[in-house]
Amino acid sequence: MSLSASSEPIPGATEDRRRGRRIAFAILAFCAAPTVAAWLAYFVWQPQSRLNYGELIEARAISDPELRTLDGRPLRLSQLRGRWVLLQIDSGACAEGCRKKLVYMRQVRLAQGKDAERIERMWLLAGAAPPDAALLRDHEGLRVARAPGGAFLAEFPAARGPSDHIYLLDPLGNLMLRFPGDPDAQGMVKDLARLLRASRVG
Repeated sequence: MSLSASSEPIPGATEDRRRGRRIAFAILAFCAAPTVAAWLAYFVWQPQSRLNYGELIEARAISDPELRTLDGRPLRLSQLRGRWVLLQIDSGACAEGCRKKLVYMRQVRLAQGKDAERIERMWLLAGAAPPDAALLRDHEGLRVARAPGGAFLAEFPAARGPSDHIYLLDPLGNLMLRFPGDPDAQGMVKDLARLLRASRVG
């Protein structure tokens, strides 16, 4: 009498296979979750915030014409290399928006504490109007010089005009960031602090 294999399924085998498939799918989903989440974050739920507050400008070296200080001495931006430079461009008449920018530059620099010495402030005068002497006394250490003309000012990108912004030059003399004329001071402080921590120069 011969014996033949039974065609009846082994009790519980089907349920084991189903359980194995469920486990395999769970492992696959777990492994794929970070990739799917990253894809959704990038293409569907793009974050509203960004790391930097200021608007990044494609790094470009600013030309280095001879400027003139208020007492007629020559000055070049290259003399400030090795420092970060907060720079604004305004008429010497300095209306309210101009005065606010001067205050922002002063306070943002002071907020860097011991790193404040790594930052210079520069006011480029557009036009022939002289700045108010009392205003300059309120901003000790501010460098002031007359801008040489339109071609130089055109190197500072702006939708309407460079007086709409505060610019940042890196220690190598490259223009790299611009802030709005009435900025969020804390955003500026954080940007500067991050750059100062990361920089090996300036």
